[in-house]
Parts: sequence; structure tokens; C-alpha cells
Amino acid sequence: MRAVLVKGPGQITVAEQPDPTPGPGEVVVEVASCGLCGTDMHILGGELPSATYPLVPGHELTGRVVALGPDVSGPKAGTRVAVDPNIPCGACHSCRIGRGNLCEDYRAVGVTRPGGFAEYVAVPARCAYVLPEGLSDAAAGLVEPLSCAVHGLNRLPRRPGEHHLIYGAGTMGLMMAAVVRQAGAASVSMVDLNQDRLDFAKSFGADEAAAAADAFDRPHGFEVVIDATGAIPAIEDGLGRVRRGGTFLQFGVSDPARKAAFSPYAVYHREIDIIGSMAVHHSFQPAIDLLAAGLDLDPLVSDVLALDDFDTAVDTFRAGTGRKIHLAPKGAARA
Repeated sequence: MRAVLVKGPGQITVAEQPDPTPGPGEVVVEVASCGLCGTDMHILGGELPSATYPLVPGHELTGRVVALGPDVSGPKAGTRVAVDPNIPCGACHSCRIGRGNLCEDYRAVGVTRPGGFAEYVAVPARCAYVLPEGLSDAAAGLVEPLSCAVHGLNRLPRRPGEHHLIYGAGTMGLMMAAVVRQAGAASVSMVDLNQDRLDFAKSFGADEAAAAADAFDRPHGFEVVIDATGAIPAIEDGLGRVRRGGTFLQFGVSDPARKAAFSPYAVYHREIDIIGSMAVHHSFQPAIDLLAAGLDLDPLVSDVLALDDFDTAVDTFRAGTGRKIHLAPKGAARA
């Protein structure tokens, strides 16, 4: 089979690899599409400590089950599935107290084992979620990032009618905008430095979008501020935009070596809640259900490229043009 292979940081090729064989409790998925995300970029650059090389990356994947290993009763061959890439150990302290997304023996498809930038991939059967009929490949390939947004939403207090400020109008920021709106946000304001993204955010449902939060008439601040960038200037600015008694959600992934400055006194005096959201936690099926119920995220997919165009996908991602980029290893057409 053809696959993207990262031999080490910066050492990337598209090459022939052995077809996977399903082990006990595993299924083989023929990949229809797999999304490129910031985590993949960290893997390519050697900036993700948990990644193991050589590695076939890609963790936002969907496709059809084509083979079952021993001790697997379902899903059946031919079933369309989306794959939850996270594989908690079930034995560490975090897993035993019900926080599998914080597993201390972290393993994941596309990070510590072969992923979805390949024609085929073997995954634990329990990670393969059956998709409803009629769901497009574009939507199916967005289940994993949407499940992250759903977990972020679940970390927030649910108070309909609040005003939200989101830093970052990339795919994840736009998904957060969609789910907080679904949950009853009164308004969603978005900040980004990319004018094309700001224009798209307005067409996608943001009430207002600008290059700086000073453009918004919200003198008392916002009840909820969400960082979906990981950029220190955005985080520091956002912390100062939370109204008294409000909440700041750190959703974007920052460089582990970077520090953000904030006023502990302001957190105390204004009773600001600062919350983190890490990956997926009991949110994969709810993400599928949201899409099946009509949440339309298909416009977020701007590019569907072949595996041999992986370099183009990476360049497009780094340039900040387009939105979500999907790789279609078998040349599947966008549904």
C-alpha cells in the first residue's frame, strides 16, 4: 500500500509499505479520507514528545472496514466508520478515575502507531464508530476534530445567552463557534490575523470577526473567552477580555516551552475560571450524533488531495490558505 512515512523530524516521503494485518481485537480500515491538523505538523517537525518514529501519521480518519482480526464481532466488513485515534491504557491512575483522555501511558493512531495517511490502517475495533447513512466523507473526516470541540464545550459551564469571544478562525475555532452556538450562545465574536479566515467566519455564522478584539463593543468583556490558537499573545490578550465571573478556555495547543503572563490578582478579584481542554473524552459518539442531526460542517473542508500531494497539503496548511485539508489515499471523491 501507499503511505506517508515520517522517518524522523523533517524526513518525509510517500512510499510503499506492507499492508496491515489485523491483530486480536483489531480491524483494518480502507481509508477514505484523513484530515491534516496541527498535531501532524508538530509530528513532522519533531515537536511532539509522544510521537514515535518511523511513523505513518494521520489521526482524523474515516473509511470502510475491510478485515477483522481474531476476537472481533463488529463492526462488520464493509461498514463505514470514523476512528477515535486515542487508546487509553485503562490501568493508570487517570484511566482508573475516569479521565482516559489524560492517560499516563498515552497511545494513539497516527502518533504512537501507524495512522491514516495510508491506503489502509489497522485500529482497535473499539475505536471504530459506525457512521449513519448519508453522512458525507467530508463530514465523516471531521468527526475527530468535532469530538475535541464537543469535549471543550463540555468543559464549559452551560449558561445560554452568554457572549463568546474566540481567538482563531481556523477549523478548530470555527468548530468551537458552531458548538457553542448550538448550545445557546447569544453571540460569537472571532479574532484572527488572516483576512480570508475572518471573511469565512462571518459567512459561517460568526456575529462579528476582526483582527483585534478592540474592534468589538463589549466594554464589560465576554462571559466566555476561548483560545483556539495556542499563540501566547492571543492567550494574554484573551485573559484580559473575560468579564467578571467569566470563563477562559485554553483549547489551542501551545509550544510546551512557552509561558504566558497573567495577573493572579485579576483572576482572584474578578473570579475568573481558567479551564483546559485536552483531546477527546466521551465525545466521539456525540460528535457523530450532532452531524447526523444536521450540523453542517462540510464547508470547512476546502481541499481534498491525493497522498502524492502531501507536500502541497503541508505547504497549504503552513500558508494558512484554505481551511481543513483532507488526504484521500484511495482517490475517493468528495461525497
